Amino acid sequence: MIIIDSENKLSLFEKVADAAYSILGLSGECSVEVEFVSEDEIKELNAQTRNIDKVTDVLSYPALDEILPFTAQNYPYEYNAETKQVGLGSIVICEAVAKSQAEEYGHSEEREKAYLFLHGLLHLLGYDHIEEDDKKIMREQEEKILSGIGITR
Repeated sequence: MIIIDSENKLSLFEKVADAAYSILGLSGECSVEVEFVSEDEIKELNAQTRNIDKVTDVLSYPALDEILPFTAQNYPYEYNAETKQVGLGSIVICEAVAKSQAEEYGHSEEREKAYLFLHGLLHLLGYDHIEEDDKKIMREQEEKILSGIGITR
């Protein structure tokens, strides 16, 4: 199970995380931090962490180098004995960009936020889209997971 750690704990993200956990065949307990920020804040994060001076929709900060079953044995430093979870990392979503992209793409803001969260989650789980083959795999997983819970374009 993937536990969402956010001030704005959203059942939508829990639903997406549960579907991803199941479809991707993950095992063990893990958690992910989610934060919503303004355009200025995400631009500053991009500048500080990626040396990019621009506003983007989502940023991911993975804590793990490889994905194994989420146990204390596999992740002795990332495992939280109190919560019995492995921390995957954090996802930062710019709410204003999510809203404008939803309008631009002609779907709901809920769908856009679900997509951005899932996109960030897949990055935390080692997926990427730099190479075209990897991009295809990541996009297929995104569509399979979202459509599996009834969130379509």
